[in-house]
Amino acid sequence: MQMGNGLIERLGGLRDLVLAASLAAIGIALVATPDAKALSRIKDLAAVEGVRENQLVGYGLVTGLSGTGDTLNNCPMTRQSMQAMMERLGVNTRGANIRTANIAAVMVTANLPAFSTQGTRLDVTVSALCDSKSLQGATLLATPLLGADGEVYAVAQGSLAISGFSAEGEAAKVTRGVPTVGRIANGALIEREVDFHLNKLQNLRLALRNPDLTTARRIAAAINDFLGADSAEPTDPSTVVVNIPKAFPGNMVRLLTEVEQLRVEPDQRARVMIDERSGIIVMGKDVRVSQVAVAQGNLTVTITEQPEVSQPEPFSRGQTVVVPRTGVRVDTDDKKKLAIVRDSVSLRELVDGLNALGVGPRDLISILQAIKAAGALQAEIEVM
Repeated sequence: MQMGNGLIERLGGLRDLVLAASLAAIGIALVATPDAKALSRIKDLAAVEGVRENQLVGYGLVTGLSGTGDTLNNCPMTRQSMQAMMERLGVNTRGANIRTANIAAVMVTANLPAFSTQGTRLDVTVSALCDSKSLQGATLLATPLLGADGEVYAVAQGSLAISGFSAEGEAAKVTRGVPTVGRIANGALIEREVDFHLNKLQNLRLALRNPDLTTARRIAAAINDFLGADSAEPTDPSTVVVNIPKAFPGNMVRLLTEVEQLRVEPDQRARVMIDERSGIIVMGKDVRVSQVAVAQGNLTVTITEQPEVSQPEPFSRGQTVVVPRTGVRVDTDDKKKLAIVRDSVSLRELVDGLNALGVGPRDLISILQAIKAAGALQAEIEVM
């Protein structure tokens, strides 16, 4: 029994030792591992030059409207397009008095994805061009979609699906959403491909979505560490050039799938974005403010009118009159004091300090601009 008890004690001590070592290893890992939230994939930071969408646009006609189409007298282009279409179908309508309201001229737009092949389909958006009231129930006739070079890359046709509606009577009208814009899922058929051969490239050019010298250098360093050679080099704040290493001969797709999964911590300039129309303010984490005193207060004069009715005594010859009563109140914001913002405060401290002063978004815009004019704001202010 004594030998059994000693063995149990030794096993218990060994278990405690293993548990302590495991906890220590976890603690070291937590300290050594960088914040995963601050890292982003190269796939999300940069785009591959040449791998891009192309915009397509076309002009066409929709039919099948329930009296909500274009007014032909106000839209001569709709009349001309309808007559030309009917002539192509063997029907002569020249000189005829046409008063249909079931047809409308539209613009058709779409994005041609990269490496799209002939015969595949893509979504299109249809928008009314003239005075059509609604495209509910419309059918788009065959419409060629052109690229920036004037060539036809797709042909669109099909029934529209719209999310809005409009209804009106003699004295009221109700409109919800936008009934003059619709969408056709898989409504265009691709007829021409964009000639681009990814595997024949001698080098790879990554275009940063947010140009920055530090971010470009970090991307190049991460790629070089992964490939084990100096294959990547930033040429400017928005471009990183990657030469094809010997391990990936003629296999650009494999190289891209490996590179785009690498994680990099992006850098950014200290910037304050201001939208004066809506009062929205967005400040980056690196915004810093030197020591400065801030006071906020306005002189507010409020005038209210509360007229009272004066009635004469019963059976008297007096008249009922309205007696004006005017109240005037002056608010000088005496409770708002001058506050000092410490040197090199962080974004959280700056926001907390300004909120403590009772500063609203509108006044905060003026305060930030005044601090910047005083040279105490180490950030770039951009007004949207």
